[in-house]
Amino acid sequence: MPHRSVPHPAAPDESAGGRPTDLRPFMASFPTGVSVVTTLDSDSVPHGLTCTSLASVALEPATLVVCIRAASPTLAVLLAEGHFAVNLLHERARGTSDLFASGAPDRFDRVEWRLPLGAGGPHLTADAHAVADCAVVRTVGFGDHTAVFAEARRVTVRDDREPLLYGLRRYAPWSAAAAAPQPAAQAAQAAPHRDRPAALRPAAPEGGTRVVR
Repeated sequence: MPHRSVPHPAAPDESAGGRPTDLRPFMASFPTGVSVVTTLDSDSVPHGLTCTSLASVALEPATLVVCIRAASPTLAVLLAEGHFAVNLLHERARGTSDLFASGAPDRFDRVEWRLPLGAGGPHLTADAHAVADCAVVRTVGFGDHTAVFAEARRVTVRDDREPLLYGLRRYAPWSAAAAAPQPAAQAAQAAPHRDRPAALRPAAPEGGTRVVR
């Protein structure tokens, strides 16, 4: 039986004085990675913004969703052109995150970027540890944001860089979080790479970069 999306009746507003609930403190308590979404307009002018609202939707086809403010100029270009790139920032790229969140008109003049053949948008070569080149397949507007569903056509991963994290309105490096001692019980259960089936072993990097199509 085909799935139908049925709107649910609105729950009663039990917040004090009937004021709308502020979701920001709740989401600030959910640490995430940090990405910069980039695209090019019809005149090849680059556009981009910092985005932490990113999730995987499906593995087959490889699909993700980014949620972007409906009034964003970058969103307008992205929808008009139908493609974009998601740059996951590494832990030393906090300045780039702040830059693309600021809306500074010269932000692409202040970072290193390139446009490989077939790219969905500019790759932030000095600041990203992974990039997904995406094509828009569906959009859903809700409230003040638009959810953009996109198929990842190509993924590039650098194995020599670690992710930048953001939560509670502050940044943290992945290397610091990963340096915490592993519980003894979990360490005993963790099998080394050589004991894993070949299909589960990490792919060998080529010059520190892997491209997954």
